[in-house]
Order: sequence, then structure tokens, then C-alpha cells
Amino acid sequence: MSIKHPIISVTGSSGAGTTSVRQTFENIFRREHVRAAFVQGDAFHRYDRCGMEKAMKEAAKRGNPNFSHFGIEANLIEELETLFQTYSESGKGLIRHYIHDDVEQRALGAPIGSFTPWTEIEPDTDLLMYEGLHGAIVTGDSDVARHADLKIGVVPVINLEWIQKIQRDRTERGYTTEDVTQSILRRMPDYVQYICPQFTQTDINFQRIPTVDTSNPFIARWIPTPDESMVIIRFKEPRGIDFAYLLSMIGDSFMSRANSIVIPGSKLDLAMQLILTPLILQLVERRRRVM
Repeated sequence: MSIKHPIISVTGSSGAGTTSVRQTFENIFRREHVRAAFVQGDAFHRYDRCGMEKAMKEAAKRGNPNFSHFGIEANLIEELETLFQTYSESGKGLIRHYIHDDVEQRALGAPIGSFTPWTEIEPDTDLLMYEGLHGAIVTGDSDVARHADLKIGVVPVINLEWIQKIQRDRTERGYTTEDVTQSILRRMPDYVQYICPQFTQTDINFQRIPTVDTSNPFIARWIPTPDESMVIIRFKEPRGIDFAYLLSMIGDSFMSRANSIVIPGSKLDLAMQLILTPLILQLVERRRRVM
């Protein structure tokens, strides 16, 4: 953790909705004139797309059919921790980008499924924001979580998470439902071992729950809309959180536990703005005072 160079980490599994959370952060940063360095977790995968396919086949030959991006062997966890530590100490660090689609291919000049070269983070940023799979991971060799000043978990209930992943991979990546189902099954051991434990490390969790039937996510034709959802917001440390203010500002919200508030799904962006803006400003103002 660092006063001069704070780090915000948004963590959640593939299809959880971390990208939309990042968009909310971007809106806050733009409105409050905060200059942020953005890091995507995909950049710290160990393999490019072709290399990952080869690595999975080799792992299966060795008796491991569950090799996945959720696991630590397929990722540069130590390098991610080094980035967090280096940035917290000096505001510097090495990052790269993974190319997902045609838009990124044209913008960054690298083939889809590959990485750009490692480059230095742009100088004089107010904070670093990470969004990806392992922003709060703790293993026997690495402790990424200890370097982040604000850790956010994005955790839809699992059937909803699967629906979101299936719909995204089918529409954006051309996969079949069967392909995505096999991917879900293959990743499940790593999901349990490496993804779930991170949500005990996070400071705030946003968990979306549908209010419609999602009992068989593999035949669902559409993703439940925000109006068909609720969101549970859990605070690891509720002391200092003005729940009365949040309840008054977010219609139809209520407290389910002493550290949790439940809101309509359509009010998620508003809730995030109300909750996260003062926390971000606190980090930035502390930095600017000592700089």
C-alpha cells in the first residue's frame, strides 16, 4: 500500500462484469480529473492464444485436464506482484496489452491473440487501476492483495456468471455453447482454488443476483436485465460507511446485514458512484498532499 502511488484493484472471473465496473471508474476519473494508469489482467497471462492452446494440450497429456487462465501456472503472478510493488514505491512499472479484437489490433498494431511489447507506465499518474482475474490473489509465493489500497470484487452468482460468459463468448468470439461449457468445466478447479478466495481479501464486493429463473444457464437465451436483478454490496469494514445516506439516495434499497446493503440492479452505477467517488478522492488527495 502506498500514499504517493495508490493502487485500485478490481477482480472477478471471466464474464463477471469487471469491464462495466471499469467504465464506471473511468467516468469518475474523468469527472474528478484523476489521471490513472490502466492495467488489464489479460496482459499477465503467461501465453498468447496459440501458446495457451498448446499449453493446455501438453497439460492434458501430463494428466491435468483442468489447465486454465484461472490458475497460477498460466499467469505471470510474480510479475504482477512486482508491478504492484514497483508502482507503489515509485509510480513506475512495466505493462503490456493483450489484443482481443479488430479494434485493439488496429489501435495497438499487433495480431489478435498476441501481446504488445512490455513498456513503462506513463509518468505522473495519480493511481494505478488493475482489472482482471488476480487482483487480490494470495499464494504461497506471492501476495498481490497486500499492495492494493482499494480492492473491489465483482461477483455475480455463478449461474448468472455462466450465462454472461456463454452469451459473450458466443456473440463476440464465435464459440458454440458446447465450447463454452467445456471451458467452464475445465476451469472449475482453478475457480474454486484461486478465484473464490480472493473475495475474502476485497474491501467491497458487488454481487449481482437475478430475480428471474436462471436454473439452467446453458439454455438461457438472454442475460437478465438490470431491472431483473438485485445487487448485494458487502463492505469488509463497515465502520465509516454512511448506510443511512446510501439508503436515502438509492431507492428501494435495504440492509440485509450490518455490513451489507441490497439495491435494485438498475441502481448499480449510481451506487458505485456514491460509494467509490469519496474513496478515490481520499486516495488522490492523500497523494497530492505528500507530493
